[in-house]
Amino acid sequence: MGALGTAFLLTTLLGQNLEAIDRSSRVVTARQQRGAAVKQLFVDKGVPYPPPVVFVRIFKRDDQLELWAGKRNEPLTLIKSYPICAKSGLLGPKRRIGDLQVPEGFYRISQFNPVSNFHLSLRVSYPNASDAVLSDRKHPGGDIFIHGSCVTIGCVPIEDGPIEELFIALLDSQRSNAAEIPVHIFPARMNDDGMVFLQKEASATGQHLEFWNNLRPGYEAFERTHKVPRVSVDKKSGAYRVEAVE
Repeated sequence: MGALGTAFLLTTLLGQNLEAIDRSSRVVTARQQRGAAVKQLFVDKGVPYPPPVVFVRIFKRDDQLELWAGKRNEPLTLIKSYPICAKSGLLGPKRRIGDLQVPEGFYRISQFNPVSNFHLSLRVSYPNASDAVLSDRKHPGGDIFIHGSCVTIGCVPIEDGPIEELFIALLDSQRSNAAEIPVHIFPARMNDDGMVFLQKEASATGQHLEFWNNLRPGYEAFERTHKVPRVSVDKKSGAYRVEAVE
């Protein structure tokens, strides 16, 4: 793609002017205070900066958000884990407005918000194609963000310092590479121990085991290859279809 085409993509990929976002006061201040430290995180892991590929994983049971990054078509490296500092709802997917649930499934970053009520924030693309089938058709809810502060009614808060680091890293990657930023949200780590826990949860509540079993291949594919799998959705059932990237 030529330079003009790249510039056009950078300003329209998320329906936003990313250069203007980078000039907003909170981002400028965050970059002054944390920009060097963010770059050092990647240097320490041997990952180029800005990173060509970034990937976010969230584990609700563990209250943890992971930032992975690396080169295209190569295994990604865990750059840093951030604690989630407040939670709402229970384990299980979001299905309607007002249920206080944090979504579970395979999403992407759909917006950078430099003027959030919670410092800085990153919108998660809920509802996705699966949610359109499985959630309340008229009132599925929305406005799910990763943000600063430590309050939530269905979002993912990681305090102001961490959101500044994450926001800068993802923004720089997006401005330089214009690549989709996937966000995978799981109820727990879906290894053998995690699945035993989730099976007990499902047995106690009578809910979600089929859905969680549908998420597990996405978790396992990335654990095996450290490459983000391809995910599609069955338009009739809403089930995820996962294809590992070798």
